[in-house]
Amino acid sequence: MLEHLHIKNVALIAESELHFEKGLNILTGETGAGKSMIIDSLHFALGGRVNRDFLRKEEQSAVVEALFSAENPKVSAFLEENGIPVEEDGTLLIARTMQASGKTVARVNGSTVTAGMLKELAGELLDIYGQHEHQSLLNPSRHIHLLDRFCGEALEEKLAEYRKEFSREKELKKQLEMLCGEESSRAQRLDILQFQKEEIEGASLRAGEEEELLEQKKRLGSVEKLMRLSVEGVELLYDGREGMASACDNLGEALRCLQEAAALDNSLSELCERMDNVYAQLEDGAREWKKYTHLLEADPDALENIEERLQTIYRLKRKYGGSVEAVLDFYQKAVEELDFLLNSEERAAELEQALQAVHEHMTALAGEITAIRKNTALQVQTQVEQALHDMEMAQARFYISVEKRENFAADGLDKVEFLISANAGEDLKPLAKIASGGEMSRVMLALKTVLVDADEIGTFIFDEIDTGVSGKTARKVGEKMSLLGKKRQILCITHLPQIAAMADNHFRIEKHVAEGRTTTTVETLDENASCREIARLMGGEEITETTMAAARELRREKP
Repeated sequence: MLEHLHIKNVALIAESELHFEKGLNILTGETGAGKSMIIDSLHFALGGRVNRDFLRKEEQSAVVEALFSAENPKVSAFLEENGIPVEEDGTLLIARTMQASGKTVARVNGSTVTAGMLKELAGELLDIYGQHEHQSLLNPSRHIHLLDRFCGEALEEKLAEYRKEFSREKELKKQLEMLCGEESSRAQRLDILQFQKEEIEGASLRAGEEEELLEQKKRLGSVEKLMRLSVEGVELLYDGREGMASACDNLGEALRCLQEAAALDNSLSELCERMDNVYAQLEDGAREWKKYTHLLEADPDALENIEERLQTIYRLKRKYGGSVEAVLDFYQKAVEELDFLLNSEERAAELEQALQAVHEHMTALAGEITAIRKNTALQVQTQVEQALHDMEMAQARFYISVEKRENFAADGLDKVEFLISANAGEDLKPLAKIASGGEMSRVMLALKTVLVDADEIGTFIFDEIDTGVSGKTARKVGEKMSLLGKKRQILCITHLPQIAAMADNHFRIEKHVAEGRTTTTVETLDENASCREIARLMGGEEITETTMAAARELRREKP
């Protein structure tokens, strides 16, 4: 449920706070006052796209914050999957900001999220009916998705299993097409793979080789400097220079003195032993360094070989990947594909067999999916028909056609279309061909009324559902919305007093001009103010005792 909406610097709204309650929340106001800005702001907060006009003139940023109390387990699952903190009280704070540059930043419970993530989350929080949804109802390709929302978890599980097989079928067909494609293309692919395989095999690459070669190249390229440094170091440590003893000689002489002293004072024995170990390590290290010096020699041929080897590695990296590991991975895949193509006849038979098994499984699953849809369609069309009768379409017949498609699709083998006959004696026809604006609004409301028991979405939003209805019909539509509000939170923008009179909570949107700037404000109405607003909707700006009495009467008749 949407509990609170904070809007700042959006179009004509400088700043507004709206606190929504359970039941039917009605928003009314003069045409152009900014009623749709409330819905647009909510749409923006939940990841919708807006243009630069969304930002209030002369301001640097617009902010919309929406606070929900979410009991839908899918919302909790979404938060956990995306690492978003879950509040103990189940509240969900969505905040989105738009800068003057057009850049937007969105956060959910303090964690930054993408617009795509917001849209996914929005689908579990609320359902908006406006012009877009009106058009989707006229599009038969959308009807299967609407029907599936009524089918519940039983269909979801079967569809998930079916789609897995559907994807597998596509992959198997792709592999089979590769095997059984045009012979010249296949032969060409075989030649390319064979060449790539032999080229990489001929290089005998191994992981880590490049690093070893670079280290060897570095050493061989610096052999003269290494020789000079080693000779000088060995002289200082071990051989000594003319007129100067080596470090080993000096340490040996010092050790002799320490040993004589230790013979006179036993407390020096431990130090004597430690120094003896130091001397042994120094002498051993000096000899090893001298041995290394004797092994050093310039080897131009070795350096040239290393350079050639590195060039081979670089060339293969350029062709097959950015590293030796990537080249070896490419090689493995080439070997597998080559083996796949060389054993094409045997492999094709295996694929045909696997494809047949998948096809049979898909057919069985599609049959179960069809059965679920048809059974649900019977229930839904009866309930929708009854809802239409309740809204002054007493002769209406509503039918959900579920026919078999020729080919498998991602949703199964079904083609679904909503048909309606609005008057007695008329044939069932597609919605787009016979439904007026008023009839379409009632069909959508009837679908929502039925959907409320099959959906976990907590909030329904109707942006001017009163299109094309008036009088007694408007009253029936209002009553239907009032009953719907007993099961879900409803937000509704309307111009009709018959619908406004059903409000559990009433908001008036007004436009004011002050200091040369136009500002839209939102006011929460008490019972008396609500009656005055209903009276205004009935009779214009001049509110009389007659219109006030009629407004109070409408309120008293609220279900």
